[in-house]
Amino acid sequence: MNPKQDLKLLALIQGFIGLLMSIPTIMAYKHHEVMALKGFGYAYFAIILFCLFVVILTWGHKDQTLGTRDGYLFVTFTWVLGAAFSAIPLVVSGSYPDYASAYFEVMSGFTTTGATVLTQIENNPLSILFWRSETNWLGGMGIVVLFVALSPMIGTGGNKLVGAESVGPVKDKLTPRIQSTAMILWAVYVGFSLLETIFLLFGGLDLYESVTVTFSTMAAAGFCVKNSSIGTFNSAYVDIVVTVFMMIGGANFALYYKAMSGRIKSVLKDGELHAYLFIWGTCTLLIALYLAYKGVYSNFFSALRFSAFQNASLITTTGFATADYTLWPPFTRMILLLLFFVGGCAGSAGGGIKVIRIVAAIKAAGSHIKQRIYPNGVFPVRVGEDVIKDDILLSISGFIAIYVATGLIGTILASLSGSGMETSFAASFLCLGNIGIGFGKVGPTGNFSFFAPALKWMFSFLMLAGRLELYTVFALFSPIFWKK
Repeated sequence: MNPKQDLKLLALIQGFIGLLMSIPTIMAYKHHEVMALKGFGYAYFAIILFCLFVVILTWGHKDQTLGTRDGYLFVTFTWVLGAAFSAIPLVVSGSYPDYASAYFEVMSGFTTTGATVLTQIENNPLSILFWRSETNWLGGMGIVVLFVALSPMIGTGGNKLVGAESVGPVKDKLTPRIQSTAMILWAVYVGFSLLETIFLLFGGLDLYESVTVTFSTMAAAGFCVKNSSIGTFNSAYVDIVVTVFMMIGGANFALYYKAMSGRIKSVLKDGELHAYLFIWGTCTLLIALYLAYKGVYSNFFSALRFSAFQNASLITTTGFATADYTLWPPFTRMILLLLFFVGGCAGSAGGGIKVIRIVAAIKAAGSHIKQRIYPNGVFPVRVGEDVIKDDILLSISGFIAIYVATGLIGTILASLSGSGMETSFAASFLCLGNIGIGFGKVGPTGNFSFFAPALKWMFSFLMLAGRLELYTVFALFSPIFWKK
């Protein structure tokens, strides 16, 4: 490892995050939000002190090539320190009762979880709510990916950094140069964001509402500047627009580049995309039919509207809500619970286990059954036209095992709050899967405010581990990681 090189890059990216904080800072000045402005000032001061400390510590150090372990260390601490500095305005402004709550909120933002400790969201300064939503958007495609795209000094080491932050068992390399790939992904991301903002403006939302909703939609995140989330707008048009863009955010962004490059056939044959749309479509139809049958909504089309939105919100791990689905019949809630363990596509803004892992695991199980019946047969695991290699299948199996074990340990620790099993289970897995809303006290009408500060730190860790796909974070706890 090259710790001094890692420190230099950490200082650079924290300065970069501070630069991105300038927009809400200007908003705080414009709207005379004195305490919020003071909080942003403190954050800048802390970032400058950290950067000066790193400059002194690394003075005279020559740049070296980054290794795999540098990537893991740099990416993990980028998110840890980024959240630490970004939480300062939230707590200084008085919007949050303590630093643990503010850190939880910002980590929820950067990891695109969307879980909150706020009860009365609309009572807070506009600049704080904007910064909160901006962290969603920055985390959606990845802070490090954006840093690599815009920083010419990274060079070939960018492969290690993007590889440690990007999600999914298989990474798409769209161009020979990783910086070009990062730039393309962010360009597609920004393009869709602009498009959604325009559509929302046509739906009657003002610019502030349109931008903040877009930030959280494209990032598959879920923060909203309204107490009742997207349900506040009570608009079928807004619901449809947000549903469509949630689904766009939950798909592999590499597919959009391929489509724009004329490789439409390659996109249409993508097995993970087929499975993603099939799962969402099937669950949407089943829930809509059942809601209409039970008379929860007056007609099938109303049921379809709310079902499509909520299924999209959960499978993409966005965490928006237009209805209190905890009041829906048990059958529908069970389907929504199953979506907790699916997530978006690899290479998307969505969290969770990922569709490709779920499909590969199911097909691997089927392959093993066939192997037992025909011991001499060869039954490759395919997702679409792609054959999943054995080493990737092993990695997928390990990931799912660690994911479930981590979520269950989190559930046990969450139960120390005295909450019921439903709340503890939902809180743990919604943080680990970066989903944002769950069941019980952390359902669409609840929040995390009642948890003790110690548990908020634990949930912050779960959000970080889930967003960086476990291996990147857990590798740092392995003794072999630190051996020379």
